[in-house]
Amino acid sequence: MARKKNGDTAPKPEPDDDPFVVSRRGFLKGVSGSAITAAVVPQVLVPAIGAAAMAAAPPDVKGVTSLKIDLDVNGQKRSLEVESRETLLEVLRDRLDLTGAKLVCDRGECGACTALVDGEPIYSCMMLAADAQGRKITTVEGLAQGDKLHPVQEAFLQYDGYQCGFCTPGQILSCVALVNHNPNPTLDDVKEAIAGNLCRCGTYTKIFEAALAAAKSSRGGK
Repeated sequence: MARKKNGDTAPKPEPDDDPFVVSRRGFLKGVSGSAITAAVVPQVLVPAIGAAAMAAAPPDVKGVTSLKIDLDVNGQKRSLEVESRETLLEVLRDRLDLTGAKLVCDRGECGACTALVDGEPIYSCMMLAADAQGRKITTVEGLAQGDKLHPVQEAFLQYDGYQCGFCTPGQILSCVALVNHNPNPTLDDVKEAIAGNLCRCGTYTKIFEAALAAAKSSRGGK
């Protein structure tokens, strides 16, 4: 502490003037001020804040809507009411009990949900059911004719083109689309056709063999 020349100490500051010392009077002043603020601010500001919040609130929004749709699935006309947000995969599995299409990644990457729409393989988890109206939908359940399997199904059995079988319906449908569009595919054509279908078991070599054999069978063994 600084001292005067005569040896006396400098005058000690009042408690209220020292930022590091809280006097009883300062404490009471602070508490009373806080109490007044707490009592007055809500009464002044809350009505204004509430009014602003009410003015900014969005209007009432209806919940999820539903609609009636007509689907052509495996050659049969199906009429049903669905939620507007439901995907084709959800409708196939949950409404029509066609569980060959699998729900796996649910983001258009694995191909387990593959279905044919107008003959083209699509990820059914990425298409709204409402968007499938007026189009021909084929699932793995619709390939066989009674007890007679589709040539691709026969080839998958003959060449062991599956292991756990979870991806098999999607793999088969992608191969069916290939054979229908290109009856004489090369190995590279097959690889490209199933590039969107993942097999965790790694049975790709057998799938390739099955697809090529099915194409040969469909063109009369030539």
